[in-house]
Amino acid sequence: MSTEKSSQTRWQRINHNYTWPILTGLLLAALLLQLNRAPFSQATVPLVTSYADAVQTALPSVVNIYTSRTVPAKSHPLLKDPVFKRFLNNQGIRQRDKVEQSLGSGVIISADGYVLTNNHVINEADRIRVLLADGRERLATVIGSDAPTDLAVLKIDLADLTPAIFADPNAIRIGDVVLAIGNPYGIGQTVTQGIVSATGRHGLQINTYEKYIQTDAAINKGNSGGALVNAYGQLIGINSGLYSKTGGSNGIGFAIPVDIASYIFQNIVEHGKVVRGWLGISAEEITPSVAEAFNLNGLRGLVLTNIEVNGPAAKAGLQIGDIITHIDETSVGNGNIGMHKIAQTKPGTKINIRAVRKGASQSFLVEIGLRPNKNSG
Repeated sequence: MSTEKSSQTRWQRINHNYTWPILTGLLLAALLLQLNRAPFSQATVPLVTSYADAVQTALPSVVNIYTSRTVPAKSHPLLKDPVFKRFLNNQGIRQRDKVEQSLGSGVIISADGYVLTNNHVINEADRIRVLLADGRERLATVIGSDAPTDLAVLKIDLADLTPAIFADPNAIRIGDVVLAIGNPYGIGQTVTQGIVSATGRHGLQINTYEKYIQTDAAINKGNSGGALVNAYGQLIGINSGLYSKTGGSNGIGFAIPVDIASYIFQNIVEHGKVVRGWLGISAEEITPSVAEAFNLNGLRGLVLTNIEVNGPAAKAGLQIGDIITHIDETSVGNGNIGMHKIAQTKPGTKINIRAVRKGASQSFLVEIGLRPNKNSG
């Protein structure tokens, strides 16, 4: 009996020593099995992030713009017909002029009332009304506009304005979260969210100078001229347009980056227009496929297709067929970048251009001229 009791006690002690490790192992195994079956369980889902602070920072800087213009009524041909006039007992019919209304958005750039928007928003408008986020409104004056970039500067007479905070243009990256703020379809200030889909987009033939930020944040009619801001509420671009066959947002919108917008704004405020550098050339970019087709051994640059007579390039000795490879020791592999660099160089500035002619590299000292109102570089 004593032996049996001793064996039972020993067995209970063994059970006590191994029960908890076994149960713990079973629980861990069950937990791991559950995690493997549900990889998107609550334990792995990131916390929801709000952009309310960014919106609160940017919203006071974005305005709604309402424009109107009077279009003279066209005279109907019958009104000049003598028989028709006699039928009316020589009493003319008074035709009413048509008033066309449009809408868009804008961004307050300075505390003294300067507003940046798209040129196409205010073009040919007789009356421009600006409505602020706080409900105040004023008629605006056009300070100047620039069709090649589709930007315009307005001025409103109001105090206590909140100008936009500019972001570092060099810090914009593909994949960054962005918010588009504007007045789509005139329903009032609206915020949409997306990411930067691409930078430096050009060749879209929307404007003469193109260097767009592409985004999938919804941009609709009425958003033009509004703000594209980063996750901190800082301005990175001016919403300009969208790619759409139906007129609605398809997730492909374009914004003018803040560095170009700032350059245009400063020029218009200082000079009433944009002063651009000019070489007097037309050029095409040499893509890798073109270089291969013409046995250029991977040469990159701009091939000159036309040169203005007595233009800066012609006076410096450049010729059609020359391939510009460098401007002031900076390689010109992208035609759009080269075009912007020339345009933003102050007229009268002398630059060094390196070009390849018949296989040999040559240098040319060119004095930048003032760009006339034409589409050449």
